[in-house]
Amino acid sequence: MTRAGRASGRIAAGIATALASLLAVAVALAPAARAADAALIEAAKKEGQVVWYTTLIVNQAVRPLQEAFEKKYPGVKLQYSRADDAPTALKILSEARAGRVQADVFDSLYSMIAVQRAGLIAPYRPPNIDQIPADLKDADGYWTALLVYVFGVGVNVGMVPLAQAPKTLQDLTDPKWKGRIAWHASSVAGAAGFIGYVLTSMGEERGMQYLRALSRQQIINVEASSRAVLDQVIAGEYPLALMMFINHAVISARKGAPSAWLKIEPMPVALDAVSLIKDAPHPNAARLLIEFLTSEEGQQVLRQADYLPALPGVPTMVPGLRPADGKFQATYLRPAEIDRNMVHWSKVVEELFR
Repeated sequence: MTRAGRASGRIAAGIATALASLLAVAVALAPAARAADAALIEAAKKEGQVVWYTTLIVNQAVRPLQEAFEKKYPGVKLQYSRADDAPTALKILSEARAGRVQADVFDSLYSMIAVQRAGLIAPYRPPNIDQIPADLKDADGYWTALLVYVFGVGVNVGMVPLAQAPKTLQDLTDPKWKGRIAWHASSVAGAAGFIGYVLTSMGEERGMQYLRALSRQQIINVEASSRAVLDQVIAGEYPLALMMFINHAVISARKGAPSAWLKIEPMPVALDAVSLIKDAPHPNAARLLIEFLTSEEGQQVLRQADYLPALPGVPTMVPGLRPADGKFQATYLRPAEIDRNMVHWSKVVEELFR
């Protein structure tokens, strides 16, 4: 054998030895990982239940998730309580102050920051945390996104053909839309969120200049959820509404409603994230639920419910509704930023749009 041949043989042998070593390590670690999973499941079954404070729509998302979770983990009952973002956080804080922690897990758009600040969140990273983009998880493990919310201008296409609809934010200031635009008056998914989106996208000075021009449009403040505002658009009460969940417009359009969303870039994007409550009454069942909600299986349930999954590998029911899928620019309203600026944004709403 030539010298080159002997060298090639030694390299091949070295590679084979390295691969064998890696395989041995993988085989050795696999049973331990399975044992840990089995131990968590067994501990969760001993606790018997998990309590979830949620902001998601019950019939659309929570009940399908409950059914799938309890089917996968018989013996662990999923109980839930549904409320909006701020009331959910207030409930958690009040129960903790009274020394009666009731919930194990909660989800939120931004109130997890206040709960974390109060020392009431335990960090926890689900097993597939590396599959979730950095923008959609806390670096220290205090929250992990379940889904993303993409907001846009909702339009009644029976009243406004898409060819005549606004194409830019500046188009919304056209006098022809005066008194014909609505929004949810008191939420991140509404007036305050739109203010934050504009100021984040444009900067404070240019953003405030734009908002003053927009205020002359006499936007209609509706004290109802964004979903209810979109329903009023569909019913023909208003031709346009700001900060609509674009997946809601798609859901209604599939059912025959004259609804659509406008791709006015950058699109505002927020997230709904799940957290583990410190001193949770059922900590093992809580971890098991978070693992399920953020897993491909749990994300598929959210997909089937027409939400926009946080896990990139799980597609949306209708393509193109997330920034990467739809190839559109986005302005992210991150939880810490919302928490830090919500008072300011709400003040702008009061000063310019009330």
